[in-house]
Amino acid sequence: MSLFKGSPYRRQDLEAGGGRRSGGFDDDDDAGEASSGPFDIGSTKHIPIERLRRWRQAALVLNASRRFRYTLDLKKEEDRKQTIRKIRAHAQVIRAAYLFKEAGDQANGTPLSLPIPSGDYGIGQDVLASMTRDHDTNALQQYNGVKGLSELLKTNLEKGIHGDDDDLIRRKNIFGSNTYPRKKGRSFWMFLWEAWQDLTLIILMVAAVASLALGIKTEGIKEGWYDGGSIAFAVILVIVVTAISDYRQSLQFQSLNDEKRNIHMEVIRGGRRVEVSIFDIVVGDVVPLNIGNQVPADGILILGHSLSIDESSMTGESKIVHKDSRAPFLMAGCKVADGSGTMLVTSVGINTEWGLLMASISEDTGEETPLQVRLNGVATFIGIVGLLVALAVLVVLLARYFTGHTENSEETKKFIRGKTSVSDAVDGAIKIVTVAVTIVVVAVPEGLPLAVTLTLAYSMRKMMADKALVRRLSACETMGSSTTICSDKTGTLTLNQMTVVEAYAGGRKIKPPDKGSLLSSMLSSLLIEGIAQNTTGSVFIPESGGDVEVSGSPTEKAILNWGIKIGMDFEAVRSGSSILYVFPFNSEKKRGGVAVQLPDSQVHVHWKGAAEIVLASCTRYINENDNVVPMTEDKVIFFKKAIEDMAASSLRCVAIAYRSYEIEKVPTDEEQLAQWVLPEDDLVLLAIVGIKDPCRPGVREAVQLCQKAGVKVRMVTGDNLQTAKAIALECGILGSDADATEPNLIEGKSFRALSESQRQEIADKISVMGRSSPNDKLLLVQALKRKGHVVAVTGDGTNDAPALHEADIGLAMGIQGTEVAKESSDIIILDDNFASVVKVVRWGRSVYANIQKFIQFQLTVNVAALIINVVAAVSSGNVPLNAVQLLWVNLIMDTLGALALATEPPTDHLMHRPPVGRRVFNQLMEPLITNIMWRNLLIQALYQVSVLLVLNFRGRSILNLEHKTLPAASKEKNTVIFNAFVLCQIFNEFNARKPDEVNVFKGVTTNRLFMGIVGITLALQIVIIEFLGKFTSTVRLNWPLWIVCAVIGFISWPLAAIGKLIPVPKTPLGEFFTRKFRRKQDSQNS
Repeated sequence: MSLFKGSPYRRQDLEAGGGRRSGGFDDDDDAGEASSGPFDIGSTKHIPIERLRRWRQAALVLNASRRFRYTLDLKKEEDRKQTIRKIRAHAQVIRAAYLFKEAGDQANGTPLSLPIPSGDYGIGQDVLASMTRDHDTNALQQYNGVKGLSELLKTNLEKGIHGDDDDLIRRKNIFGSNTYPRKKGRSFWMFLWEAWQDLTLIILMVAAVASLALGIKTEGIKEGWYDGGSIAFAVILVIVVTAISDYRQSLQFQSLNDEKRNIHMEVIRGGRRVEVSIFDIVVGDVVPLNIGNQVPADGILILGHSLSIDESSMTGESKIVHKDSRAPFLMAGCKVADGSGTMLVTSVGINTEWGLLMASISEDTGEETPLQVRLNGVATFIGIVGLLVALAVLVVLLARYFTGHTENSEETKKFIRGKTSVSDAVDGAIKIVTVAVTIVVVAVPEGLPLAVTLTLAYSMRKMMADKALVRRLSACETMGSSTTICSDKTGTLTLNQMTVVEAYAGGRKIKPPDKGSLLSSMLSSLLIEGIAQNTTGSVFIPESGGDVEVSGSPTEKAILNWGIKIGMDFEAVRSGSSILYVFPFNSEKKRGGVAVQLPDSQVHVHWKGAAEIVLASCTRYINENDNVVPMTEDKVIFFKKAIEDMAASSLRCVAIAYRSYEIEKVPTDEEQLAQWVLPEDDLVLLAIVGIKDPCRPGVREAVQLCQKAGVKVRMVTGDNLQTAKAIALECGILGSDADATEPNLIEGKSFRALSESQRQEIADKISVMGRSSPNDKLLLVQALKRKGHVVAVTGDGTNDAPALHEADIGLAMGIQGTEVAKESSDIIILDDNFASVVKVVRWGRSVYANIQKFIQFQLTVNVAALIINVVAAVSSGNVPLNAVQLLWVNLIMDTLGALALATEPPTDHLMHRPPVGRRVFNQLMEPLITNIMWRNLLIQALYQVSVLLVLNFRGRSILNLEHKTLPAASKEKNTVIFNAFVLCQIFNEFNARKPDEVNVFKGVTTNRLFMGIVGITLALQIVIIEFLGKFTSTVRLNWPLWIVCAVIGFISWPLAAIGKLIPVPKTPLGEFFTRKFRRKQDSQNS
């Protein structure tokens, strides 16, 4: 959850009211944005609330509750923050009161009450919850500490609970499950109610009721209800279809949110580490905690090594709290900032403060996306034009009507002063108002911004199948604009299936590397001790026999497996000495260490890490005769050469070393021990191993696909530069050895040492960065963003959080990624595979392309419908498309059109065009409506307007209707216009699928939803014309006229194909007019 005040390990999300934008580029960007239009938002990732409020106020909106449904609810956000503050304050007051009471009890010597048994267990949930919540160390001591508590909960502190089904059910029944009640999502009726809120639809309903009343009064109930009833039915149909579409979207978002909450964690059950959902954790579970993990429930520390917890999510304070035996209480929802340890779970779900907090706030899934904001700008502009047109039509029609210039189908005046009854005059005026309001309904594309949400919801669901879980809506579309991807090596470009394939020990190469008999006894003993003790992994040997189970990170597993092969008994070594202090692996120092005390009181300090770094700290090594001898210069050269050879073979090189230490120098006080700096000099080298991690199949093709698409792939890894180079050549990130020179290939410390301007200068050229720290990754991201790149970054570690947060799109790894990394990310790659990252790029581009298709389709309908009705109204006082017909057109154009075009799957063609990119200084990003789209829509709109206006004014003679009476001919002509107009839209829907390709039918049969919607639209149109004439003021058409309508629609296909041969200028149309305006201004100024 990203609901709370941030810490150094937590990103400050948009949902938390935005955060400080780091880096000079962002500050410049903000300055630029402040002076730009309200809809000109390049990124919404760290945007201030005020900017969000600004674009909402600028938008022309008919139905605010629907338009802003999937944007952040600014009022609810404030209310939620207030609720969180109240709950935190309440919890702190209770804790303070308890401490006051405890101090009083101690002064009076009041004894602690004994625990109340609960079922099969020696302690109840209420006692556990209050002890943990109040951080009551006295109560914990009364129960003999964590060991006594574990006995009451029937838990073995080393092996955990039994973990069989009966045990888990019993614990859940007595202590509760690790879930909390969530507020129900909105029902279908709520969506139906929201769809009613549209101002224009309300006006139409009022007009329908008035028309109904007047019709029944003048013509009787049998005939008089048709006009008003048909408008009311059309409005209800629009509302119901809108509500169904919106409700289905909300269900998709709900299921995706449930997936986001389902964190997987390791627990120890029956002596083995097993991965379970956070919702399946029970009281009594023993949970290993490592850096970046989320604390899954309230609990008590069993054993910790330099364990520091980020409690900002619960306290609101950006303070890292050290945990040890004096401060052993852990709160659910917090993050492990540093170190490692194990905890005993004492409270779960609603019995924790986190559970109470989560149950009391509703999660707002709303969030702006840049495209959504830009589309609101487009919708506002079109809406204003539509309103002006509707107003003009209203004024012209009313003026013509009341001055006696409007004639009915018998060519007699509709209004004659002094002769026309009041009810007839009012009825005529209502029909005019209805037409004008319906023009507003068609003109204001209320569904345009919602089409983004529709296509995003569709894409997010499909991306789940492609192993990508989207955490932030905007990341979907931003990924399509990415110009560079900074990727990790291990597990993303490689398989993360590591094995030791080469080893150097005893001053020589060991062949084969896993033959323990080649190692001398002292070397073997020390090496096995270092492998077993200096690890966060574990080895489980089933009592019933079977394969040994090794858990931990891939590197840890590879070294533990190698240790087993050379004769390591993991449990025996671990129990044979005690750990004094642990220095967890640090990505800055590239090594981790441990101090252990042997039974004879000797202290050994073991180190393991990047081979060349550990080697630099070694002054001695153990030779093949089991003697500790000085590290001569020849031996240093030998080992360095070994590291280079292994790295050149794309092996990860890890060195293992140790030193002895005087027990007298080891701090005895727990506080001093926590501050102890583990000695890292004068080490004795034990071994250097080369670990093979093969490239993922298909990664080379995925990298090439990115390069063709104009997306540069950069490898940023903590590994040796030579290893990075070898893998980069294998993956195709580097084309050849000739490319492997600075600055294409650079070491983290070299990049770090450059000035800001120098970093910015060479950032574009960097393809591989080796031995990089998380801060180097952050500096690279900032430099690339300043150059105008849209940067995607992959990361898995806690220290990657700043870079993931800073990047335009942060991609966390689902398997190896820590919770902190995932929380700082925008998308989680569930299979850690680079090919899945490329699929995300495809889907991102698909989102943008689909929205452009929908805009082209909708604007064509808008332009044609408005021009036809305006010209007809001004010239004759009548409109060929009435209110009911326009509402049906609106339904095709808005909801059904969005469903058909916004759900087009991505094609390979999308990866053959350059990315859209972002606004850089004075250069404009690609406009939403491109020149190609303007060409296509203007050709189609002009064709439709020309043909239908000719039919409107000359249709009677062209369609050979002169032999019919004027009213009958006029009705049939208008029916042909309406039918031809709708068929034009159905045919044009195919054209909109491929705005820049001649073959618009490519892949059409694979999109069943598109084919289904086109089929349904056509079937309903036939039903409307043939059977619902009374409602729509149409008549049945004979076959020749149906063929005429079909031919008019069909011509749009060859016309579109010919139109695509017309070249368009590269300069966007908007920029062309802007330049002309600037030149005019400049000439006036001069």
